[in-house]
Amino acid sequence: MKYALITGASRGIGRAVALSLAEQYSIIINYHSNSECAQDVKQLIEEKGGHAELLPFDVADPKAIEAAIDSWEAAHPDEFISVLVNNAGIRRDNVMFMMSEDDWHSVLDTNMNGFFYITRRLLKHMMPRRHGGRIINMASLSGLKGMPGQVNYSAAKAALIGATKALAQEVAPRNITVNAVAPGFIQTDMTKELPEDELKRLIPVGRFGKAEEVAAVVTFLASDAAAYVTGEVINVNGGLYT
Repeated sequence: MKYALITGASRGIGRAVALSLAEQYSIIINYHSNSECAQDVKQLIEEKGGHAELLPFDVADPKAIEAAIDSWEAAHPDEFISVLVNNAGIRRDNVMFMMSEDDWHSVLDTNMNGFFYITRRLLKHMMPRRHGGRIINMASLSGLKGMPGQVNYSAAKAALIGATKALAQEVAPRNITVNAVAPGFIQTDMTKELPEDELKRLIPVGRFGKAEEVAAVVTFLASDAAAYVTGEVINVNGGLYT
């Protein structure tokens, strides 16, 4: 089987990515605490004839990652994970002069350090195989443009974009591609508290995006058709920022 691991796959964009990639891959659904939503995603995939497994761990905890991947590999000695979607992320918005150290570090630990921990671990098996591995990082409009009230989140996502471009060059000789997708305002739990009616006036297409529209781009980048696309950041923002 060809396996794809999606971090933060129980809700929002991660959920949409898992459902979309299930048409091509066996899906490993990572989540931190929301087991009920993760089970729902697994059930939906299986109802459509796909294969899915649950793999809970906190992406900000390197020891938890090592234990989870060790366990998965022990249960699948002849398989390996060929697609990694680094989707897990959190926000702790505030203006910088009022931002706590915990809000700064927790956002960077999950959104940036989590990418480092899990990607480093999976590259150990991707690198020797030369089978066309795919690493897709969920960036953000905030990482490209910068957003007031999101200095921590913007910093983490901007760093993720830089890491994407650097890593793409390191692993390209091994037939591994590394790309980022940068969503704008997408209808998810993360954006439900935002003033949608006000913000959509700023978006040229006049609406928030759908998680499925982001998932469609991720699915292309994970496919064989995208073998010559690497080191790229693809915006999915309705024309808000180019």
